[in-house]
Amino acid sequence: MTAAGARSAVLFDVDGTLVDSNYVHVHAWHRAFTEAEVEVEAWRIHRSIGMDGSTLLASLAEGADDDTRSRLTDLHSKYYQQMAPQLRRLPGVRELLEAVDKLGLQIVLATSAPEDELSVLREVLASDDLVSAVTTSNDVDTAKPQPDIVHVALERAGVDATDAVFVGDTVWGVEACERAGVPTIAVLSGGVSRGELETAGAQAVFDNPRDLCAHLDSTAIGTLAKVVHTA
Repeated sequence: MTAAGARSAVLFDVDGTLVDSNYVHVHAWHRAFTEAEVEVEAWRIHRSIGMDGSTLLASLAEGADDDTRSRLTDLHSKYYQQMAPQLRRLPGVRELLEAVDKLGLQIVLATSAPEDELSVLREVLASDDLVSAVTTSNDVDTAKPQPDIVHVALERAGVDATDAVFVGDTVWGVEACERAGVPTIAVLSGGVSRGELETAGAQAVFDNPRDLCAHLDSTAIGTLAKVVHTA
């Protein structure tokens, strides 16, 4: 149940949705797998970006023992941090967040990134002044495609699924929101096709945050804002 006085919320994934980081993750994981002598093709890594980290490793390093998986996680973090200077906000991000804020909606960063990565991402976004709540991988045992992180984001915002919209870039995020009952808008900036995102359940798909911002009024976000202003 939505808490009394709580504003409806837009839940934003961060990697690939607000920050152009998915291919940095692919490169970091590929270097990690290579160094640990676990053979994984880069395209398979890209297809797994957006999954919970433990789920990604279970899928891509199925035969690896716990020590190897732990080493892979540490190596990915190391190489990701090394490439952090390459991270950029996607086109139109600040404008999109400002537009959502002006509509009277909460902005929640509903990410399963670990805290060290999220710290880097928030620095790149430079938009903490607009953000009302944040999640991290520490908040759940298993993240996307399971709905747990979405439930935490809703709880932090004080709203239920009917008073929220999710914006993401991967099939895994869309599937998590389908399970949580939250409508999803998707962007192509994570490198996943329009058809796959729509098949997973995305109500609308846009090129990037700038494209979404230009059509905001005609989306589920615009509808949510109208409900807020007529309530």
